[in-house]
Parts: sequence; structure tokens; C-alpha cells
Amino acid sequence: MTSARRPARRSHDSGRSGRRMFRRARGLGLPGSASSLGNNLSVLPLPGKGLTHFAAVHGAAALLVSASPDGLRLAHRQLPAKEGPAAPRLTQAAWCVLPSRILLVLTSQKGIQMYEADGSIMVYWHALDASESSPGQAVFARGIAATGQRFVCVGTSLGHILVFDIPCKGTNISLSEVLEEHHGAVTDIAAELCELPEGSIDLVTADDAGMLCAWRSGEQFQLVSKVPASGCTCSSVRLWNGVIVAGFGSGQIHLYEAASGILRAEVAAHARWICALDVAPLSGKLLSGAEDSFVQVWELTYNLDTEHIGIKHCQSECVTDTQICGARFCDPEGRTFAVTGYDLSEIIRYVQP
Repeated sequence: MTSARRPARRSHDSGRSGRRMFRRARGLGLPGSASSLGNNLSVLPLPGKGLTHFAAVHGAAALLVSASPDGLRLAHRQLPAKEGPAAPRLTQAAWCVLPSRILLVLTSQKGIQMYEADGSIMVYWHALDASESSPGQAVFARGIAATGQRFVCVGTSLGHILVFDIPCKGTNISLSEVLEEHHGAVTDIAAELCELPEGSIDLVTADDAGMLCAWRSGEQFQLVSKVPASGCTCSSVRLWNGVIVAGFGSGQIHLYEAASGILRAEVAAHARWICALDVAPLSGKLLSGAEDSFVQVWELTYNLDTEHIGIKHCQSECVTDTQICGARFCDPEGRTFAVTGYDLSEIIRYVQP
């Protein structure tokens, strides 16, 4: 197991030793400000249309933005939660990309809504059962990921992972399975984004107690490995090349071997709570954003022959006086990334020079 010290807090240090990997680009206005929620940014690149879609949540509405690569062409929209006159607060918005279709999924204190990719038509609504919770326990859904050929997984405050079977088209969506391995509220769910051999681990789930579960999807989901609860919240998680990348409330990033759950590396990455992680699947670049106003760019490596898992710090960026709540790459290679901040009505973008 290896560890590393937290990188210097000055945002321009990385540039003094060489050419900077990213520079700040034109920002994108939001039709509102982002709520103080972890993982509060989703990005859907549509290279064929020359557009990228962005989504964040504020209160009872999803804030949607479509932008050209240069940021000059913008379209804004607010998608309100359609759950009666007293619409609940949304907890997350995310696009789920499956081979046959793309859905926009919203989670809230009352349930789960699924829309066509542009948010124009609601195709499914699943209500949460408050009767299953203990007195005084909050009920909500949080953590969204598409996996396999036809599944969308959503976490709940009860520790359940709801597995939905998605048809190629139409509204005949069904709840096919409920995974009950977690005992704390689910915080995040991630799936492997690259093509995998049959039978590979393709899903990882995390909860408030720090427990991580690695799954193999299929007609029946199988638990492959588990990292026991540590007592420190795992706030964000990603899966890349069989490696679990987990960010914690302590500001640490841990790298685990997904097949065994063995800890391979740990980094004191931030001074405060990590709010978002993302991995560019084609390059292994890792992005982390936290309450300390810093966004860190890393590079992951995994040697199949030696089973060595490594992480190298590449660049720091400080978003002054901003509590970061979302950070995502905008393309599979990781050439561009975007950041949202609490009470900030702008999506901040960084691009490679």
C-alpha cells in the first residue's frame, strides 16, 4: 500500500514546474444556482450534434444547459419536479447512457423520475415507501448509474439499491431487483464506462458509513467484494479498469482493487470534504473537487502484469470563495472539465491549451 502527501494549496504551483495541463475557459450561465449537494453536476457530451448538455439541481428544479464547445451558443431550461403542488427538493440529476437509449433521471425526497434525454417527456415515476423507514428518519433517493445493457441503478436513504430494467423504448420500465447489502444511506453509485469482458465487475456503490460494494450486473446482480464501513462517509465513488476510486469526507482518496476490495493506495487529497470525483475512461485522468475550493487533477495507472495501482498529481485549481459541489469531465479523453459551486449561477469550465 502506498500513500502520498496532500499537494500544495497554491493553485499556480503546478504551472511553475512546466506547462499547465488545463486553463480556465468561458463559463456557462446556469438558470439558477446549484444547491449544496455532493455530485451536483452531470454532463452528457453529444459530439455528433456539436453540443454538450449539463445538469445540476436547485431546490425542486433541475437546471439544464446545452452549450457548444466554445460556449457561445447556449440554451437554458428549468425542469421542475412534477410531484403535485408541494414538489419535494431534488437530490440529484444524472443522464444514464444505455446502448439503446439515454434517460435523464431525477431523484428526490419522494421518489425517482425518469425522462427522455432532453427532459421533454416523463417516462417513469417510482415513489419511495416512507413506511419502511424508522420514525424521524429522512427518506430520499440519491446515487444514479446505468450499467450493463439495460439497467439503471438508484440508491436510497434506507441503504437499498433499486435496479430498474429499461426497455429499448417506451414506458414499460420495471423494478427488477432490490440490493440490500448497505446499512447506511447510499451516497453514490458508479459504473464502468468502457467495454468489459463478460462477467466483469461493472458497478460500485457507497454509503454514509464508508462501506463500498462491488457488483457484477446481470439477470441477478452478484456481490463480488466489499470494503467494510470505516465510520467516515464515502461521498463520491468511481470505477475504472477494475479499480475503485473513492472520495471521503476526510478529504482522502482511496484506490481499491475491485475484485478483492484490497486497499492499494491512499492520498490526502483535500483539506475538507470531497464533494465530487470523476474519471476520464480513455485516459485515466481523475478529477476531485471539495469544500476547500480546490479542484485537483490526477493521473491513474494500473499495470495488469504487476497489479500495481498508481496515482500522480497533475494540477491544482482554486475556485476562490466557492464551495465546490460538482466536477465532471466533458469528454471521454478528459480534455475538458466543468465545475459547479454552491450558490454559484455559473458552470466553470477548464480546457487543455
